Amino acid sequence: MNSTYTWDFPLPRTHTGMLQGNARLGVMIWGEGSVLRITLGRSDWWDHRGGLHWDARQSYANIRRALEANDESAVRELFEHTQADAGQPRRPSLLPVGRFELDFGPGCELRTGELRLSDGYATVQMDRDGTAHTIRLAMDLDASVVCVEWPTSLAPTVRPLPAWEFLGEELAKISFAPPTPVKGDSECGWVQSTPQDDSACALWQTQPGQACLTCQLGSDDASALSAARTALERCTGGVDGALDRSRPWWTAYWSDIPRVEIPNDDLRMLYEYGLYKFAGLTHPDGIAAGLQGPWIEEYRLPPWAGDYHFNINVQMCYWPAYRSNRLQHLRPLFELIASWAGTLQHNAKVFVGIDDGAMLPHAVDDRCTCMGGFWTGSIDHGCTAWMAEMMFRYYRYTLDEPFLRETAYPFMVAAMRVYEEMLERDGDAFVLPVSVSPEYRGSAMNAWGRNASFQLACAHRLCEDLLEASRVLGVAPKPLWGEILTRLPKACLIGEGPRRSIALWEGTPLEESHRHHSHMAAIVPFDTLDWEDPAWRETVRQTYAEWILRGHGLWSGWCIPWASMLHSRAGHAQMAEMLLEVSARFYCNIGRGTLHDADQPGFTLMGRSPLDDAPPRPEIMQMDLGMAAIVAVQEMLLHTKRGVHHLFRGCPRSWKRVGFERMRTDGAFLVSAERINGTVPSVRVESLSGGPFRLRTPWPPTPATAAPLPAVPAAGVPVSAIDATGREIPVTVTEGTIELTLQPGQTVDVKPRG
Repeated sequence: MNSTYTWDFPLPRTHTGMLQGNARLGVMIWGEGSVLRITLGRSDWWDHRGGLHWDARQSYANIRRALEANDESAVRELFEHTQADAGQPRRPSLLPVGRFELDFGPGCELRTGELRLSDGYATVQMDRDGTAHTIRLAMDLDASVVCVEWPTSLAPTVRPLPAWEFLGEELAKISFAPPTPVKGDSECGWVQSTPQDDSACALWQTQPGQACLTCQLGSDDASALSAARTALERCTGGVDGALDRSRPWWTAYWSDIPRVEIPNDDLRMLYEYGLYKFAGLTHPDGIAAGLQGPWIEEYRLPPWAGDYHFNINVQMCYWPAYRSNRLQHLRPLFELIASWAGTLQHNAKVFVGIDDGAMLPHAVDDRCTCMGGFWTGSIDHGCTAWMAEMMFRYYRYTLDEPFLRETAYPFMVAAMRVYEEMLERDGDAFVLPVSVSPEYRGSAMNAWGRNASFQLACAHRLCEDLLEASRVLGVAPKPLWGEILTRLPKACLIGEGPRRSIALWEGTPLEESHRHHSHMAAIVPFDTLDWEDPAWRETVRQTYAEWILRGHGLWSGWCIPWASMLHSRAGHAQMAEMLLEVSARFYCNIGRGTLHDADQPGFTLMGRSPLDDAPPRPEIMQMDLGMAAIVAVQEMLLHTKRGVHHLFRGCPRSWKRVGFERMRTDGAFLVSAERINGTVPSVRVESLSGGPFRLRTPWPPTPATAAPLPAVPAAGVPVSAIDATGREIPVTVTEGTIELTLQPGQTVDVKPRG
């Protein structure tokens, strides 16, 4: 990746800054005038007090009884009894660290910043009385240290500003003491203790023309200070030394990433800068990513505590690992979930009375303490099933059988056990009598119903994956799983004939614009509906029509790439492109920071007045939008539906040249293709582990036409597949789907015959 991106100063807010990070320490580089600000954040510095610890009151039977009786006080008491004692927080939270300010004095003016994506090297151009000067910054990934260099003639004044300076009053109310300053001839900073958790030390050490800074944790103030000094001692050689130590990792990272060619600057930025941020968000040796990863602002406690939201946000943060060929980035997330095994088992025991289940609430800290206060999220078992889906997809992309046997399959079985207990028989069918769709109607008493389509899609995805996993592992599946697949509806439907569509739950259509497109999760991301089945085709068409009719007026940032993916699946290529442009223009700030609320009025009411005469809500940066946008670009180029790969379905016909190289996909294949003036010359498929590969033909007998939904394909033109030795391998084409079987390590070029 050779791209370099430019920022124009002033960058007036923390989240407008250039980013560096290693999924443990996060750095935001911003400022204005003569003052360069470097904000530090940690993804693992928690105040663990507060939260909701599940007990026998939160049983499914109790919840159902209260809901069916419309007993609001009982429901509130079950999940909102987290009122804090004096001096205690109501729920856990990540903690802000603070920043260092470098004031270069009168006559100095910050002009531009540049960030080199290949290795995270940043520069800031500054004028001093008409002469240009360069400030250089680089992160040592292993040491979690940032090195800064400036011309010796500049000699900035350094001001350490702990988060206490901005929210000391708020912290004092929950029993924090002021930080202890660190002062010396060549160092400055502070140590901030916590009432019960680790202390954090932010430390700056100066030499002529350069400095190093870090934030390290310790069990007490002395150990935090010692850890910070040790980290700075390890980081030798200044900026160049940090780059030399980190460059091998970056080189390996970018060598795995699929290269794409797209004729749209907005989308290219989302893809390239997004993948740079993905590295700093999910580094395999770092901490599992929450809503903001390590980039925690210094001036407040982070929105939603910076926690782990498992009803889509964590999933989006990790989606790029799959098609970007960086599966190892999922390891910290899976290891974190494994560390919660006892808590997940306890939750399932309390909820449905079983000893062999697992249940993950939608919002937790890094110890799996439920945040509480939102009953619909707390009982959303789709969160558990979705993580099971991600584990099985990891297997599908790697064919790592030991991982499937030891990690994924046991978790999948445990997740399914909870659904098994929640399901009831209604004649020949299974039903979910109490179910929710993420955040629809919030936590109101009518925010639930029978057979929520989102939960049905989760359960079907889990059953399908369990049956396939059982086959791979050679173990007998539960007969119940096959019965559930047959007897549990794939989606909850409403209306009759041509007006039939997918509902939120029984009797509840999509009534308004809503940020969670969860009733359509059977299409994306769970892929449990076969559009070519005549029984579903018109229902899906009507579902899209009603979704489009409701519009985008209440959409938040992260739901825009999801909508783009839904449009790519439907062949609405221009809409898929336009929505990603909306992501860049409405939901990114001037520093390319991705936001929950819109940065500009006119597209949505989420965080903005319909007129530009009212100030927006305070800026909320979240990483999910930026990460999902990467995948939405990839989805335009290549996606898999019901085991068949589709090329360029989300790419507008106006794109004269578009392509990608070595994108990883289902079955542990690397796929490369390009489309030039509407024609795909060939498709290269590399098999890492061997097996069958299925491709929807990009060579129909007549030119492709735009369709509101994928048409059942014609047979297509004859094709051949030639391996690297020039040998032709067998290919079958059935109803427009090409199928071939590759050996491990084999590469073939598929193209029209002749």
